[in-house]
Amino acid sequence: MKQIICLAHSPWSSLRPDRTQQLLTRIDGASIIYFEPPSSGSKTPKEGVQVRPNLTVYPLPPLLFHGADRKWIHQQNQKRFSRYIRKVMAKHRFRSPILWCTTPENALMIEQFPYQHLVYDCHREWDDLPTEMESDLTFAADVVFAASEGLKHRLSPCNDNIAVIPNGVTPRMFIRDGLTPPAVLANLPHPIFARVGDLSADLELDPLVYAARQHPEWTFVLIGRVNRAAAGPLYSLSNVYLTGEIPAVDLPDYLSGCDALFDLLRSNRRGSDILSARVYEYLATGKPIVAMIEPEKVESFPDVIHTAYDPAGFVRRCHSALSEHSTLASDRRLEHARKAAWSNRAKEVTEILRDTGLF
Repeated sequence: MKQIICLAHSPWSSLRPDRTQQLLTRIDGASIIYFEPPSSGSKTPKEGVQVRPNLTVYPLPPLLFHGADRKWIHQQNQKRFSRYIRKVMAKHRFRSPILWCTTPENALMIEQFPYQHLVYDCHREWDDLPTEMESDLTFAADVVFAASEGLKHRLSPCNDNIAVIPNGVTPRMFIRDGLTPPAVLANLPHPIFARVGDLSADLELDPLVYAARQHPEWTFVLIGRVNRAAAGPLYSLSNVYLTGEIPAVDLPDYLSGCDALFDLLRSNRRGSDILSARVYEYLATGKPIVAMIEPEKVESFPDVIHTAYDPAGFVRRCHSALSEHSTLASDRRLEHARKAAWSNRAKEVTEILRDTGLF
């Protein structure tokens, strides 16, 4: 059985599994140790948590913060992490594993413990980190998985073996009988437009505010964590409702009670061609979708998503979404979602690993 060491960019979550979890839990024939980032102020447990028969999660040791020399502190943290990883590897008898990296910061550790092959799964732009980190990691990788063509182009000067693996969805969560809208939606007037995702300072709210004011008879529901300061423009709108964060398992029930779904732009993601997993979840509902996009951006699903460039266009597209009568568009959305299933993404990853001799 193959062995994989994953240096994850986020904690393991049963409520909001991310791309790394979705892919690794579907790779057959591998024993996996998943190292999540250290938790602030917590002690590293002596034993890992086995979340799957073949997958164990360990948090890295707490970070050191004291000391005047920040570079020295960073080096010491990397050494502590590497010592701990080697200790866990010895315990599980991992000798020459595949090292699965998820952030350019992993480049600082790749020479400090043994591995046979290196995979870099790039799911976003890392403009907040030094460029040389990602260059070093990409250059060292045996294979790179990029979440979009834009990311592939960005990384291509450092590696010729790059495959585009977009984000995905678990269709069966949304395509099933027995979905029941929660009580919080039961008394809201229709039509209901819903958006899934955090409401943070970078979210461009103008189209939503404009639509809510133009059509007070429409209801807009925002599902996700809320930054209260960022949500300020919405509090005066009686037809906008904020649910807060909900477990991923409850999301299909929430969306089943809505008439259409929408997505907004984020100022810090302009220029990116990465499609979030949220878009694929929308497709899996089969419901009409309205999305704001940048004027120069190529539409990913022009046959099934109503796109707009400005607030007035957003309102027009909302009208178009509500006017859908044929089931043809809905059927096409479901087909797009089935093709984007995480099981298909993981199968493609596994085939690439085998073709390149890593598996």
